[in-house]
Amino acid sequence: MSEPTTRAPIWVRGDLDGFFGLMIDNLVQVLLIIDLCKYVAGLSDELIFGRILPGVAVSLLIGNVFYGLQARMVARRQQNPTCTALPYGINTPSVIAYALFIMGPVYRSTGSGEMAWLAGLFACLVSGVIEFSGAFLAEKLRRHTPRAALLGVLAAVGITFIAADFAFRIFTQPLVAMLPLGLLLLAYFARFRFPYGLPGGFLAVLAGSIIAWVGVLCGAEATAGLGLTADRLGAALGGVHWTPPVFVGAELWRVLQAQPDLVLNFLAVSAPMGYLNVLGSLQNIESAEAGGDRFSTAPSLAVNGLGTLAAGLFGSCFPTTIYIGHPGWKALGARSGYSTLNGLFFTVVFLLGLGPFVAAMIPIEAGAAIVVYIGIIITAQAFQATPREHAPAVAIALFPALGALLVITLANYLGDAGAAKTLADLLGNPTPKTMYLPGLLAITGANSSWILLTLMLSAIGAMLIDRRYFAACGWAATAGVLTLVGAMHSYRLEGNTLHELFIWQAAPQAGSGVAASRAIVIAVGYALMAALFGWAGWHTRRQRVRAGAWDTDVPRPP
Repeated sequence: MSEPTTRAPIWVRGDLDGFFGLMIDNLVQVLLIIDLCKYVAGLSDELIFGRILPGVAVSLLIGNVFYGLQARMVARRQQNPTCTALPYGINTPSVIAYALFIMGPVYRSTGSGEMAWLAGLFACLVSGVIEFSGAFLAEKLRRHTPRAALLGVLAAVGITFIAADFAFRIFTQPLVAMLPLGLLLLAYFARFRFPYGLPGGFLAVLAGSIIAWVGVLCGAEATAGLGLTADRLGAALGGVHWTPPVFVGAELWRVLQAQPDLVLNFLAVSAPMGYLNVLGSLQNIESAEAGGDRFSTAPSLAVNGLGTLAAGLFGSCFPTTIYIGHPGWKALGARSGYSTLNGLFFTVVFLLGLGPFVAAMIPIEAGAAIVVYIGIIITAQAFQATPREHAPAVAIALFPALGALLVITLANYLGDAGAAKTLADLLGNPTPKTMYLPGLLAITGANSSWILLTLMLSAIGAMLIDRRYFAACGWAATAGVLTLVGAMHSYRLEGNTLHELFIWQAAPQAGSGVAASRAIVIAVGYALMAALFGWAGWHTRRQRVRAGAWDTDVPRPP
């Protein structure tokens, strides 16, 4: 006789709570995409609402429907009626990284929003290929990269370009954003249960939006800079129309043949982010298993990669991911229906062209607290989910990000202010107050190679804490090679803009407003570090051989 199977309902009461939570999370990501694409990457409304958001709908539909169906199958097969679907949506760190470190620089250097969009699409596809391939290689990747290094990179991005950047927005528009911040802290820090089980994220966005509109209608000066008007809202609602996704594969292939630099120049951002997405999704699958829901790793990761590939091929520049927080959705009572409904909701919203209406109705400041919370949780998890003794290896990842935040912010302010001197001028004429500018620029590097630097430094730190000297030697040598070829630390500075300077590119002649560095001395420094760590490994092995032990690397004693 066949074994009885558990009947999994299509919808339960907890799915409504789960849907609101996941929907609000993804909605804030969408508002973030609209804001960054418009004001950082210079994209037109046609590209944002006619290409990117329909592509986002495709990617969300693929993943959310799959993970909803997967949860139902697992519930029946494993006799687990409380099985909760893996939460899935837009990857916040990738949105920030791609907009600020790929699309923004391309727009500033070319003046073309379309070129910035194409560069973002290529980055998304690179991430998708890595994510899909990672479905079959995830275990090997995880074994060879210390968790402190992986989470250290996310912590660096999370505390600076996510949490800090949006904290600045909150205190720029405190009337609108402070109460949502309080609601989020109450909901997520204190785990306070609001009446009727209303999700904290939903209340935060609702409260911020109400305050913003009341302020606008009353003519409050504090809300004047939000850009909310009844005319804009009416025009957005009147412009609702069918907006199908457009396949852009052929267009991307033509551009790739003509301008391969749009891919190659930004691999220092797209490749690490794809790599981190694989490992992060894997850890979230493990988190679900710890909570009692066991999903097959390979298909779960593969569909995540397919969602990202579909996003890039249908116009969205932003990868998707399996979210952290599965135990939280499970605690809400969500099962499989919340995931499927989330995918269907955004498909309807974006294919009907409601993106402009959403952007005109909800100010990004109303959801800024959610993004800050995401950045804080990412950073906190980096310390909580690694061995306690690896905390310094996570902490060392933060200073390159802080240096990059300072350089990027300073460059933007100097450029917008029309300052008489640029960063290149300051570099060419150092004073006691600017003598450390070369170090800041070298840490940041071109095309945001500081992301690679955080990975290398954290990995070296974790290996040394564990007294794995030869592994540390390998990471230091790798950093040296990457620096030598120009993938880290190297740059050519034109005015306030950092450009790549790979080993095969000719360095520009130094002059007014122009400077360059190949970072050869830094590469030599990494080589000396590698030699030092190798010597430490050889010396330690020699001592252990004399003592009768034969381990090559010596793990740190508990």
